[in-house]
Amino acid sequence: MDAEMHWETIYRTKAPDAVSWYRPHLEISLGLIERAAASRSAAIIDVGGGESTLVDDLVRRGFHDLTVLDISPTALDATKKRLGQSGERVRWIAADVTRVSLPSHSFDVWHDRAVFHFLTVEEDRAAYVRNVLHAMQPGGFVIVSTFGPEGPTRCSGLQVVRYDAEALHEQFGSGFRLVESSNELHYAPWGATQQFLYCYCRVE
Repeated sequence: MDAEMHWETIYRTKAPDAVSWYRPHLEISLGLIERAAASRSAAIIDVGGGESTLVDDLVRRGFHDLTVLDISPTALDATKKRLGQSGERVRWIAADVTRVSLPSHSFDVWHDRAVFHFLTVEEDRAAYVRNVLHAMQPGGFVIVSTFGPEGPTRCSGLQVVRYDAEALHEQFGSGFRLVESSNELHYAPWGATQQFLYCYCRVE
């Protein structure tokens, strides 16, 4: 089963609040985005946004240059429907982040919670990083969250790669300056705990 089919199956068979990564609000992400964005007109892309409520909260906070990218059209359609008219100004991209062609130097903030750790093949990770460098404005900020060293080894039936801050920053290289990192203990809807790592980087 290819990646798109896998995630389409997940989103077609599970309620938005029944997946392990669900949170009503992504408080840490929102806080970092608020810091990274110079104004409410900052161009923000949420990679793997799927059915996440992050875009809802960003719209409510007055951000108006928003892009949500996800490999699953079903997930994006669900979020569009949930947002209604508020989502009409959001750009929606159904694509694999390792293969998508994004406009160059067009984003001020890149956010990814729980996509990068699914990239278990080195070539896919390299393609992801190339896309970040291509799409980001110099001086922009990249927020990437993965499972931490004590996080799960599998998620949604797939193997993942766990990272500490040094190992995750190493994947991105010298084009990115690690500003700070933090850990979060996330509670899945059924009570299981998952350690997430957040890295907040500046594009040099």
